Amino acid sequence: MKRLHLLLFMILAVPVVAQRPPALPSSHVVDLTHAFDATTVYWPTAQPFKLETDFEGMTDKGYFYSAYRYSAAEHGGTHLDSPVHFAKGHYTVDQIPLQQLMGPAIVIDVSKQCAANADYLVSVTDFQEWERRQGRIRPGTIVLLRTGFGKYYPDRKKYLGTDERGDQAVAKLHFPGLDPAAARWLTQSRSIKAIGLDTASIDYGQSTLFESHRILV
Repeated sequence: MKRLHLLLFMILAVPVVAQRPPALPSSHVVDLTHAFDATTVYWPTAQPFKLETDFEGMTDKGYFYSAYRYSAAEHGGTHLDSPVHFAKGHYTVDQIPLQQLMGPAIVIDVSKQCAANADYLVSVTDFQEWERRQGRIRPGTIVLLRTGFGKYYPDRKKYLGTDERGDQAVAKLHFPGLDPAAARWLTQSRSIKAIGLDTASIDYGQSTLFESHRILV
């Protein structure tokens, strides 16, 4: 099974003369992404990932050559929701400043609550409890919610609540999300850069109005 990984490259051009490489702190990279391949989980109404071979093998000139093409719906696997997803005229992905996607992050762990309730809504209280232990969420922070559902990926039945596809499957979705009240609290009382989580949507599976999406724009 072929797998396609999307890589991001950052190139910094500097003059060669009188330049020394900067001293970087000791660190390591943690890859939190899922590969795009035949197992990638998509919304029940979305088209799945497709990888097709244009050519693979020896050419008539005696050298090996390979080329492929791929297609998929936007909202599947590890992905980014841009503001235009729920707000006409707002930023598309390519318009989001890179600075908006970089910065210090915190993890709000609600996995215990979600293990007991697949429809759990991450609440204002969850954020306030974190702040009670760690201090006020600082401006410019990226907030990550750990529901624990990431461990089910790519099992569609466990991760989404149903492995059915099509319009009728949407009503059978069960996974945690952010309470609209908590989304409103974050936008009105704190100044975060972005928010992410390990489920298929920031709104929980049974949402029909997608209020947290709309509030966070």
